[in-house]
Amino acid sequence: MRARIAASVVLAAGILLGTSACGFFAPQATMIQYNASDGVSGDVGKMHIRNALLLSTDGERANLVVSVVNPTDTQQSLLVQYESSTGKVSREVPVDGNTTVTFGTDGAPSVVLENMDSQPGSLFPVFFQYGEETGVELLLPVLSGIQGEYSTLMPTPAPTEAPSETPTPTATPSA
Repeated sequence: MRARIAASVVLAAGILLGTSACGFFAPQATMIQYNASDGVSGDVGKMHIRNALLLSTDGERANLVVSVVNPTDTQQSLLVQYESSTGKVSREVPVDGNTTVTFGTDGAPSVVLENMDSQPGSLFPVFFQYGEETGVELLLPVLSGIQGEYSTLMPTPAPTEAPSETPTPTATPSA
């Protein structure tokens, strides 16, 4: 009788341990990093590029929407570089230390890419780098702005300068 009770206790303990211990071996889903929105992410040294995407109506001009996290104590100059139809284009944007800076949203500074030649729905390579750190090239999705949350973030048309009129010289009477 004691053997039967001991066997039942061991069996119950085995079942209980076997069904509850799966948490010890399975990875926690909250520890898995992923891009929760439409953009992509990457790291350059200690800086973090988060949720980067491009908004464009025509594929030639796009607004870069991105959050950049700088956990260091010093301001860094982030290089944003891409290949346009006219050649390589580089822009440097300042990112203060111990801050998260968002570019391309309402009230935030913007980085506009020109002459991209990449239609909405495609992926466009953009290179990010700062200081002596090894940079990272991310394939950013190009979105058309049809989604309501992006409709106000589209790039504004390039300013055009109106031709100024040159005054016609008038003859001055001689005395």
